[in-house]
Amino acid sequence: MKKFWSLIGTLAGVVISVVIAWWLVTILFHLLWLIWKIIIVAIVAAVVFFALRALLFRGESKTE
Repeated sequence: MKKFWSLIGTLAGVVISVVIAWWLVTILFHLLWLIWKIIIVAIVAAVVFFALRALLFRGESKTE
C-alpha cells in the first residue's frame, strides 16, 4: 500500500512540475516578445525621427 501512495505522490509531483514549467515558459515568451517589440519600436521611431528632421530642416542653412 505504501508503494501505491508513493506512486500517487510521484505522479502528482510530475503533474505539478509540468504545470509550473508551462506557466513559467509562457511568461518567459511573453517577456521576450515584449522586449523584441520594444526594440523594433525604438528602431522604427529613430528612423521616423531622422526622416522627419531631414524633411523639415533640409531648406535651412546652418549659420552661427
